[in-house]
Amino acid sequence: YITNLSAMFWVLISFLSMDSGVAQSKFVNDSILIQKIEPTSISFEMIQIPGAIYKMGSSNSDSTQISDENPLHLVQIDSMWVGKYEVTWEIFELFLAENKILFDSISLEKSIRIDAITRPSPPFVDPSLGMGKDNYPVVSISPYAAITFCKWLSTVTGRFYRLPTEAEWEYICKGGTSDIDFFNGKKNILEQYAWSYENSNYQYAKVGQKLPNAFGVYDILGNVAEWTLDQYDEEFYKKEKDTIALNPWNIPKKIHPRVYRGGSWNDDSKDLSSTKRYKSGFYLQKDDPQIPKSLWWYTNSSFIGFRLVSPYNQPTENEIKIFWRVALNEQ
Repeated sequence: YITNLSAMFWVLISFLSMDSGVAQSKFVNDSILIQKIEPTSISFEMIQIPGAIYKMGSSNSDSTQISDENPLHLVQIDSMWVGKYEVTWEIFELFLAENKILFDSISLEKSIRIDAITRPSPPFVDPSLGMGKDNYPVVSISPYAAITFCKWLSTVTGRFYRLPTEAEWEYICKGGTSDIDFFNGKKNILEQYAWSYENSNYQYAKVGQKLPNAFGVYDILGNVAEWTLDQYDEEFYKKEKDTIALNPWNIPKKIHPRVYRGGSWNDDSKDLSSTKRYKSGFYLQKDDPQIPKSLWWYTNSSFIGFRLVSPYNQPTENEIKIFWRVALNEQ
């Protein structure tokens, strides 16, 4: 199922004013946005990426291509803001149910009932598995948890945040180049940009330690893989191969398989590619304390995190409502 994401976007909680996040968003210049999360001192940086038509996937002539990366096809992506880094623990833990005092103070500051947004219970074990949290990327959470976090963040800041679609993610990763990888496929150069199994010392790293791609985005390959909004479908690319796909999104109809991208510290460097598609499975859920409940929060995946995007042209209130209902499978 393909939809045009620009025609169906975000959700705005009925009691939240669009103006509430303006003061928290500081535009350093035309290409950098610093988002504060008041009343805390925590902030994060977003980079503006211009929209474009690009070639998604890989071709039969590429020696490393896999069948689900075919065919090479044209995709149009709208302009957006993208997280300079992957979401870190410092940001994500503001959202956790166990952080009730701070959570309530944010609610009071905004004069909104963000307690209406569902939050996860504490996990049985440290989800970082002892690998560190100070400026490290958040891991071991599900796409549902990541999307719900985005809903919470959008509510407390007044700016719309979400996961990227698979097509957006690949566009971000390629960094405006036409090559399959922004480092031109030279794996000896890749080490300057990414943490993989060969150089990670068997764990994830603090964000921003390697070089960024041409868009100024760090850790887009390696360190931790990144969830996207899409359901995995091996044949998805073939469905619009004869036209220019406009902001495609394969809307999930079931928990698995979901697409995640980029590879991680736990993957060989040969598997870190802008076009390689990874898919989730039920093996990621086996230690989730919420089971057998229907909401899936935690994963067996110390190698999957996520990155934020925000549309340059903000959606309407109605588009937002439709988006949340679809993305979170709300009735």
